[in-house]
Amino acid sequence: MIALDRRQKVILVWAGIAVIITNFQGNILVLALPAIAREFHANTLGLAELGSVLALGTLGALPLATLADRFGRRRMIAVGVFGSSLANLISGFAGSLAELAFLKLFAVTFEVLVVGVVTALIVEEAPVEHRGTAVSLIALLSGLGIFIVVIAYPLVAPHWRWLFYATGAGIVLSPFIWWLLPESRTWQRVRVSGSALRVLLERPWRRRIVILATMTGLLSVLLQPAGLLYTVFASFDLHWSAAAISLLIVASGIAGAASYLAGGFLTDRFGRRGPALALTIATAASASLSFATGSVGFFAGNVLWSAFASASTPVFGAWSGELFPTRARATAEAATAVIAALGGIAGLQLVAFLAPSAGLGGAIELGGVAAIAGALLLFLLPETKQQPLPE
Repeated sequence: MIALDRRQKVILVWAGIAVIITNFQGNILVLALPAIAREFHANTLGLAELGSVLALGTLGALPLATLADRFGRRRMIAVGVFGSSLANLISGFAGSLAELAFLKLFAVTFEVLVVGVVTALIVEEAPVEHRGTAVSLIALLSGLGIFIVVIAYPLVAPHWRWLFYATGAGIVLSPFIWWLLPESRTWQRVRVSGSALRVLLERPWRRRIVILATMTGLLSVLLQPAGLLYTVFASFDLHWSAAAISLLIVASGIAGAASYLAGGFLTDRFGRRGPALALTIATAASASLSFATGSVGFFAGNVLWSAFASASTPVFGAWSGELFPTRARATAEAATAVIAALGGIAGLQLVAFLAPSAGLGGAIELGGVAAIAGALLLFLLPETKQQPLPE
């Protein structure tokens, strides 16, 4: 475990609270989607449209992330927690699937903002030799938010609105994040002027952002529909109960929690590029195969998918932070998320088109081809292990 000074511990606590809140909020819809689909009489096409609208919410995170590069990390993390909490609270009162999609669009904007800016802050504040481990600790805390949803939903199912009402707690906590979360010293040392987007269009950042964003977009062709619709597949195609789905998520969460720490260790020891490539291919393969088999294969595939994806989180968190300058680090995180959202929309529309003939599982599985092709692009990015952060 890495040694942290008092200031770094305070950052970890309040940044951790921010990601716990936003990951709790962001995963309510996924776990409750079968109940939401039944209440609003939504079919696969309707759910794919819902996912596409949610992905569009990522676009709003980009201009907000540029503000984090210009005015600091602390304020925008607090604003993100407040905005996502307010939008999710109001989502609990949605009277139709269209209203829910509209409200969640705003929630996603702020959730993506928080994740990207927190990642930038942690990379900037962590000891150079332990950046991967530091990101893995934040990822582990974000998993706690998911775990809370997993435990809470079976207790209230099918009353999914109650979980949205609980997100109001984030409104209360956001001012404390504003007051108590320290600002990034790395950001304070850099003179920020001009547009962060313009910085990313300069050499060598332009080539890096294109490669990383393209890879992420192709991976999302598979993972966006798989991550949104796997509870629907389990409920409607495999006829699992809410308790059985929660059991799967608990098992996947345990595997993921251990893998967060393992991924941080791997990337600090062996670098970024090799582990990123191997884990991305393994994630794509296990996610694809989950939908190609019956209940046993679906369970095993989801656990492996969670483990590989979780292990890759600190690898990419450290790598993406090291690839881009402080003047545009949060903007680069958001820009990558935007392209991922566009890839996710393409994947969802592909699933909606193919599901009537190939079935929901078969339609999702086909996205694995794009995901593995995207993974190969990682060969084109430089290794950045233990290098100074570009300013």
